[in-house]
Amino acid sequence: MELSSLQPVFFFFLLPLFFFLFFYQNPAKKRNSTKLKTYPLLGNLPQYLQNRHRFLEWSTEILIKAPTYTVTLQSPGQVSGVITANTLNVEHMLKTNFVNYPRGERSIAMLEDFLGQGIFNSDGEHWKWQRKAASYEFNKKSLRNFVVDMCSMRLVKRLLPLLKKASKKNEIVNLQDVLERFAFDNICKVAFNEDPACLAEERSSDMVSSDFMKAFEEAQNIVVGRFLDALKVTWRIKKLLNIGSERRLKQLISIVHNYSMNIIRSRRERPLDQYNDLLSRFASNKDNTEEFLRDVVTNFLIAGRETTSSALTWFFWLLSTRPDVEKKILEEVRSVQALNQNSNETFSFDELREMHYLHAAISESMRLYPPVPIDTQSCKEDDTMPDRTFVGKGWSVTYSAYAMGRMEHIWGKDCNDYKPERWLENGVFQPENPFKYPVFHAGPRMCLGKEMAYIQMKSIVACVLERFEINVVGKDKSPEHILSVTLRMKGGLPIQVKERELM
Repeated sequence: MELSSLQPVFFFFLLPLFFFLFFYQNPAKKRNSTKLKTYPLLGNLPQYLQNRHRFLEWSTEILIKAPTYTVTLQSPGQVSGVITANTLNVEHMLKTNFVNYPRGERSIAMLEDFLGQGIFNSDGEHWKWQRKAASYEFNKKSLRNFVVDMCSMRLVKRLLPLLKKASKKNEIVNLQDVLERFAFDNICKVAFNEDPACLAEERSSDMVSSDFMKAFEEAQNIVVGRFLDALKVTWRIKKLLNIGSERRLKQLISIVHNYSMNIIRSRRERPLDQYNDLLSRFASNKDNTEEFLRDVVTNFLIAGRETTSSALTWFFWLLSTRPDVEKKILEEVRSVQALNQNSNETFSFDELREMHYLHAAISESMRLYPPVPIDTQSCKEDDTMPDRTFVGKGWSVTYSAYAMGRMEHIWGKDCNDYKPERWLENGVFQPENPFKYPVFHAGPRMCLGKEMAYIQMKSIVACVLERFEINVVGKDKSPEHILSVTLRMKGGLPIQVKERELM
């Protein structure tokens, strides 16, 4: 029996002793200590276990204190990786030396049964040709117009009526839940022209779509749990034995894949040129298998389901604390409306582009609360980062967008303040260096749906604020977050809405 195979067994025997020594013998030790101490055999595991529930804050505290804003992490018996908030390191791994930092076999293996070999879970040539095909489709004006139309329709027919009803009944609404259902309906329509009607009042009548949405959400949460396990082998053992969360995941993936496959097969029986959704665009290539199309759909669903809803949940909470920002957004929306003599309930793509302050306010919110707060790659061959941090072959390399948004050396002494004006120059929005602001990733893997995300977010904010006052229940208390696929708000965002008086 090899020493490497004995390590997990040895670790399980050692762990109880460690907890006795670490917690019982040191009762005065602070549980949230930011000093990164390395323990014999155990590495940094003790502190990780102590701070796993607050990983983003803990890692941010450590990175702020690190001389080069980079920290090397150790798991039991070995160095496991690097986490950084250094802009030069981020550019190095995402662009300059991109080929040396793929997703990596470990990450791909963890996601493969759910995401297959789709664009977000592939490397090398397989990723390249998917990226090229997707980039071609995302740059088409027809897809952009389709996204605008779908978003506008759901605003008029579902979101605005729901808020109007809540206003009349003086109900408390969980805005995060509403936004997640809106986003899921929207991305399903864009991805494969199907409407699960999660936000519609009649949604309970379609049990198949309802089961699909619930299964998709639960499956992605279990998959994320694999990455948070203290031991890399835990999920593999459970999967091999078909027990616990892995058994449940298998059931959930079956529901998700069956739903997708039924749509794919029915779609291929109909003329494809009448559809503008992503599935139809990829299905027009007869060489693409059903399994590949299923992976395409699943990958884009996971990218579009929670990112915009997460961003907007934190945005509306921040807005509730800054009435001055809300006033400026409302003034801009009404100014654009008047200038374009728009009497419609929604806004066109060109009108949304004119809303520079709104664009800045949303971007600033994502600086502090990025929808995807951390992202991890794998190191293919030994390398040295620009800050002279050594990275070994097979190590994980993580950059923290959450920490970067809180760095004085990047954003100045007011880095913790919500300040939309930092994005404006003479009233015009000025984008930042993506390696300083990697909210939409950067380099060759830059998010293809960035423009679509802004279209949806600006549409929702402009239409909702123009008609309703949003009052957050308990806004004086800073909400906690849940680290899932995205940065979700723990307990949701309870609000009360009130219709604005007509101007």
